[in-house]
Amino acid sequence: MFKFLIRALLSAALLGLYTNAFAAPIVIKFSHVVSENTPKGKGANMFKQLVEERLAGKVEVQVFPSAQLFGDADEIIALLKNDVQIIAPALSKFSKFTKVLQLYDLPFLFNDLNAVACFQDSPPGKEMLDSMSSKGIKGLAYWHNGMKQLSAPVPLRTPDAAAGLKFRIMSSDVLQAQFQAVNANPQKLAFSEVYLALQTGQIDGQENTWSNIYSQKFFEVQPYFEESNHGLLDYMLITSQRFWKGLPDDIRTELEKIIMEVTDAVNGFASQENEDAKKLIMESGKTEIIQLTAEEKEKWRAAMKPVWDQFKGDIGAKYVEAAAACSK
Repeated sequence: MFKFLIRALLSAALLGLYTNAFAAPIVIKFSHVVSENTPKGKGANMFKQLVEERLAGKVEVQVFPSAQLFGDADEIIALLKNDVQIIAPALSKFSKFTKVLQLYDLPFLFNDLNAVACFQDSPPGKEMLDSMSSKGIKGLAYWHNGMKQLSAPVPLRTPDAAAGLKFRIMSSDVLQAQFQAVNANPQKLAFSEVYLALQTGQIDGQENTWSNIYSQKFFEVQPYFEESNHGLLDYMLITSQRFWKGLPDDIRTELEKIIMEVTDAVNGFASQENEDAKKLIMESGKTEIIQLTAEEKEKWRAAMKPVWDQFKGDIGAKYVEAAAACSK
């Protein structure tokens, strides 16, 4: 009986080793809507590389860029259904899940990415990562893209020039109010549809970062760009609470370390990526980049600043004041 028990225990141990040795790796599908040569695209590929170096055989990362898997209108629902495990939507996309993140769409709130980093590293900024936990969404990190620029078929030196023009926006009440404040017509449209819409005249203009403008070739179908730096395009790297809590502790801990490393890298080169893209756009000779004077920029700021008061109650005054303090 004793020998039989020993054999049974050894057999069970060996079976466990065999099973573990050939267990299928955890698959993480990382879907995004931009090209691979943007800050987010490079960050996704870096995440895949580091995970497969450090968690080889345990975790497999599959990256799907340029809306190959899901468009920006569908990716959050896909995440909650576990059809994809990590995404990095623009912060504007979360208004259905929380109002506090509308802060990042307020026009002329941040002077530059240094001011953005100042706020995101502060206690109120970090607190916002957990603002959707009750909806099953786990915020992992903020990833920078850059400051947004305006484009149109006419020069936009003053807010009056935008009156009557149709501008593409993401699905955001704040961005809608921003363009309504200058008597323009905001049009909600998926990112993947913007080039054709500009080309055919379905929309007149758009707002985006230099890296997105270059990678999507918007400069080919827009004669004028204003370096307005009026808004921010940042992302939140997210996963579902269910998927994250279901990971083994050691794997979750290693993924957290990798995400911190990738976040530092993405946020470190976002400014340079946009400067490089701006230079390439200028060198193309296909569009004109207009530098606003301090007086012209102040007119834009004055026209759009009332949007702050319109949404401060929903966002929370403490967040707006903390963010504004970082630009003083």
